[in-house]
Amino acid sequence: MKPRPIVILTALDLEYRAVSKMLVDPEVRTHEHGTRFEVGRLAGSGVEVALALVGKGTHPAAVLTERAIGEFAPAALIFVGIAGALHSHIALGDVVVATHIYAYHGGTSEDDGTKSRPRVWETSHRADQIARHLARHSSARIHFGPIAAGEMVLNSKVSAQARWVREHYNDALAIEMEGAGVAQAGHLSGGLPVVVVRGISDRADGTKETTDRNRWQQKAIVDAATFAAALAVELAGPAAGGSRRNGERPMTTANLTVHNIASDNAWVGVQAGQVYGGVSIGAAQHDTGDLAELLADFHRRLGHAGEAGALDEDDFAAAEAELSIVHKSLAQSPPDLRTLKTALKRLLGLVSEVTELATRLTAIIHLVRGLQ
Repeated sequence: MKPRPIVILTALDLEYRAVSKMLVDPEVRTHEHGTRFEVGRLAGSGVEVALALVGKGTHPAAVLTERAIGEFAPAALIFVGIAGALHSHIALGDVVVATHIYAYHGGTSEDDGTKSRPRVWETSHRADQIARHLARHSSARIHFGPIAAGEMVLNSKVSAQARWVREHYNDALAIEMEGAGVAQAGHLSGGLPVVVVRGISDRADGTKETTDRNRWQQKAIVDAATFAAALAVELAGPAAGGSRRNGERPMTTANLTVHNIASDNAWVGVQAGQVYGGVSIGAAQHDTGDLAELLADFHRRLGHAGEAGALDEDDFAAAEAELSIVHKSLAQSPPDLRTLKTALKRLLGLVSEVTELATRLTAIIHLVRGLQ
């Protein structure tokens, strides 16, 4: 039987693009009421993902979540995006994975004041266990805890809304606008596993304009999307290349080697050292500034993977050599795009067993295809 796909939903275009870059050979599938899904395989795995943009707010998130569930009958659903932090120990760029979702706007207004009547949805035990295992081996800073979801963008520490959240939902780590609708739709669809993953892009304290200007939205979504992709692989189950069986260790976001094991008539879509199929979606226009920044980050993470033993010495040395060619090709004026693309393709083959490196490199390849 064909493995069931994973649905990944986002609210903003920048969130959508971060996930879309990780899809190999995506095809557009349009719902009868106009909702467009991109359906493709996650780089470095055979896991099929259906990706859609739902827009801001609880109500459209709930409607389009149910629509996606009806269209694809997924094994699980992940909502990935950005959010505001509610506690000082949650730093910009950190990732928060929801253990609970609070619909914080519920209440009753009485003569002696407003009383809270929250709705709460808990993440499934299996999904929570998988996410925590992945987080232990990720280079990103990942927190687990409640997330508050409502219909307002919170950008104050002293407003009535801020006081309400602090008084009634003081254990919430982050605040956003779609999680409650997504969680409710999953609950009403037979208890489908739903996981909300958020990258912290502001502090919900009046400084959002500054953090947005400093591109924290773009920075925060990278680790969140990468973690969501690794989580999707595991949630897909053994038939699609995820989940543990026969002593196999699961795929992780960093520091562990991925083991794709096939037996009998099973097959593996991507195996170490070989990459099949294209890795592009389209040709957007980009400059080399973003690319240089992503390459520097990739080089740092490659070093961490080498130190942790996720790559053997020969593959690590070969990856370093290909990365040197990439840097030299990019430094030329104009960049030597042919050599650059060839080196990146070879590099992807070398790191394809480390999920985090493969997904980040896929995003880099997408940027290179947009260079003129």
